Amino acid sequence: MDGIVTEVAVGVKRGSDELLSGSVLSSPNSNMSSMVVTANGNDSKKFKGEDKMDGAPSRVLHIRKLPGEVTETEVIALGLPFGKVTNILMLKGKNQAFLELATEEAAITMVNYYSAVTPHLRNQPIFIQYSNHKELKTDNTLNQRAQAVLQAVTAVQTANTPLSGATVSESAVTPAQSPVLRIIIDNMYYPVTLDVLHQIFSKFGAVLKIITFTKNNQFQALLQYGDPVNAQQAKLALDGQNIYNACCTLRIDFSKLVNLNVKYNNDKSRDYTRPDLPSGDGQPALDPAIAAAFAKETSLLAVPGALSPLAIPNAAAAAAAAAGRVGMPGVSAGGNTVLLVSNLNEEMVTPQSLFTLFGVYGDVQRVKILYNKKDSALIQMADGNQSQLAMNHLNGQKMYGKIIRVTLSKHQTVQLPREGLDDQGLTKDFGNSPLHRFKKPGSKNFQNIFPPSATLHLSNIPPSVAEEDLRTLFANTGGTVKAFKFFQDHKMALLQMATVEEAIQALIDLHNYNLGENHHLRVSFSKSTI
Repeated sequence: MDGIVTEVAVGVKRGSDELLSGSVLSSPNSNMSSMVVTANGNDSKKFKGEDKMDGAPSRVLHIRKLPGEVTETEVIALGLPFGKVTNILMLKGKNQAFLELATEEAAITMVNYYSAVTPHLRNQPIFIQYSNHKELKTDNTLNQRAQAVLQAVTAVQTANTPLSGATVSESAVTPAQSPVLRIIIDNMYYPVTLDVLHQIFSKFGAVLKIITFTKNNQFQALLQYGDPVNAQQAKLALDGQNIYNACCTLRIDFSKLVNLNVKYNNDKSRDYTRPDLPSGDGQPALDPAIAAAFAKETSLLAVPGALSPLAIPNAAAAAAAAAGRVGMPGVSAGGNTVLLVSNLNEEMVTPQSLFTLFGVYGDVQRVKILYNKKDSALIQMADGNQSQLAMNHLNGQKMYGKIIRVTLSKHQTVQLPREGLDDQGLTKDFGNSPLHRFKKPGSKNFQNIFPPSATLHLSNIPPSVAEEDLRTLFANTGGTVKAFKFFQDHKMALLQMATVEEAIQALIDLHNYNLGENHHLRVSFSKSTI
């Protein structure tokens, strides 16, 4: 199986080679155990083809045009990502197979997925369709090879190991057989996103699912292929390689898990077989156009040669694109960094309040409230993706009672006033601020960028501060605290205000608030609810 790239073509309609035989396929009421059978060429001659073309879903799938040398393991691997495989019948004389999944839903997902994937198995197109039969019954004497494959599949399917803290359930298998890779990124001086990983690992076969998370202060990912062979090829080619020049080193192992069950499609997890999945609490669904733009932005990624890095000519630009989580259409990392914010409450707004709010989405360099139009301001971000991110999340939000408008400015930089000129404190340079959230390469903050929400995430809470203290503190910002929940270690908490506007106000007022004991409160928007 080594060195084989697996992809599959699908015909949902039934083909003329669909098999009819009472001895092989039974009614849905049959009570049968899971078995694997390989029929030789002589056995397959007794099966007649049929021309029925209705495409009603069935948990039994008919696979045609298989290469002569294909193995049971390869055929089973096609079904494993979608659910439990309960039976297989190989008809090698006819270059066909039947694959039975535990549920009809799993079979539908499998057919839908392979309808969209470039179709080849061992560089030869194959076809998958629903069988006319609802259950696969195999009474033939099992040969040794089929028995061994059955045992391997059973081992894969019997053990379930939930991944703590992740929205995923997985099934355990011996590492060498797994289509799932565990990826750790060392020397992460630039952020690496789920889309960057997809771009790199797709060179070795169809990537079905990715989950990213931070563990032990390290960015990690679980990535699932349709076939363990692809995982093996990717590991051999990519382990030890750098994504960007001299940094972001890939450390790759086979996972003990064989199937990732992703609940949400967002910037932390993705199931490419299920585009219908929700994005999760408060997370905007990924716009396909934006995803395509990101793919274009990172198209500089190259599969490495022997020991060359996955060199990106403009590593800084690519990293900045990654920092923005998703590349935006028409905006490169070196694009427009200056935003024009209008309809501000000129009685209330200050450069500091704009720095704090816009600093949730990037490192604000300079803020200038316009001298002749004090309801408008120019804000310079660290790069074009941060400015685009801030614009997307903050345009139309309420700040100090007014709905603000955020657009890209025609200015390239925000000019500081000439030395000695008093501009009444309307311009401020934040270039060297210690409060920048994204200046530390690989910071966890890159994975925690969410739209404004009523629920706030609080961190860096000292042990002496109680729930009541924090409730009172946040109520004093002029809003109502609806709910509060400490994390287990009491260093972090979730706090829910009555409205998004109240939460924005509380974040502006209380981010970096001194709680004593040299603890400055950190406040950000959360995707969770209490």
